[in-house]
Amino acid sequence: MPLVITAILPIVLLLSLGAVLRRRVLPADAFWRGLERLTYYVFTPALFVGSIAVADLSAVPALPLAASVGAPIVVVAGLVLPLRRLLRIDGPALTSLLQGSVRINTYVGLVFASAMHGSPGVAVFALATAVLVPLVNVICVSALAVHGARAGAGPRPRGGVWRELALNPLILSCAAGLALNLAGLRLPEFLTSLLGMLAGPAIACGTLIAGASIVLRMRRQDALPIAVASVLRLFAVPLGAALLATQLGISGVAYGIVVIISSVPTAPSAAVLAARLGGDVRLMAAITGVQTLLAAGTIPLVLHWTT
Repeated sequence: MPLVITAILPIVLLLSLGAVLRRRVLPADAFWRGLERLTYYVFTPALFVGSIAVADLSAVPALPLAASVGAPIVVVAGLVLPLRRLLRIDGPALTSLLQGSVRINTYVGLVFASAMHGSPGVAVFALATAVLVPLVNVICVSALAVHGARAGAGPRPRGGVWRELALNPLILSCAAGLALNLAGLRLPEFLTSLLGMLAGPAIACGTLIAGASIVLRMRRQDALPIAVASVLRLFAVPLGAALLATQLGISGVAYGIVVIISSVPTAPSAAVLAARLGGDVRLMAAITGVQTLLAAGTIPLVLHWTT
């Protein structure tokens, strides 16, 4: 638990700093959009490439790892879709409930992975991300196409989601690091140093962005969807993943990363996708804000229960 505590305090402080900066010092949306793009396209890919390229992948059970992080997401998605009538919500709200139950905040997970397991943990986390990013995007985009406010409004560009996945910088950086590792190639010293310098801001900037995105404006009828999404995202998914990982014989760093990546809150990018494809943006922002605040307590609690 001491390591968990040392991971919590920096997260809480960085989230708080991000929220204060956004509201008091740097309120311009353009600044935060630019920082988010820089972190997404440069800092985090550099961290992933550098970590995976030098990791000992022989100790990582690839298929059990993929099954442990992916299967609970698929199960929860299957449970959420029939809840529309029970919760008396419309299609766009249903898509936001779904995103709030399955989408992951990579940056919050990276803080815990790095603090608790160092570079090996970051490498395994990156590999797990490469499994979850395409899976979650296919699920969420498909649901928005059927239930979003723009469903049936006209033809969409063919192959749009697949093109986005093929060009996703997190997936591409994982593939690049994996290729370097499996080929036994060592990067020149100047490139290794460059990657290290670019990777340095990834965790701090990502957490600041998460704090800046916290929005807690909600209506009374939002309480139940927010509660359902938070219970599924912060408890059901990680506990299911931990149980499956144990059954599949995963242990050590890989087991810890399965629990961590399955415990993270919904990413702020969920609201962006909701705005683009007809989801309930207000509900999505509220779910993200509530989960981000709760996660500082629920992640260590789940880790305590499962390790």
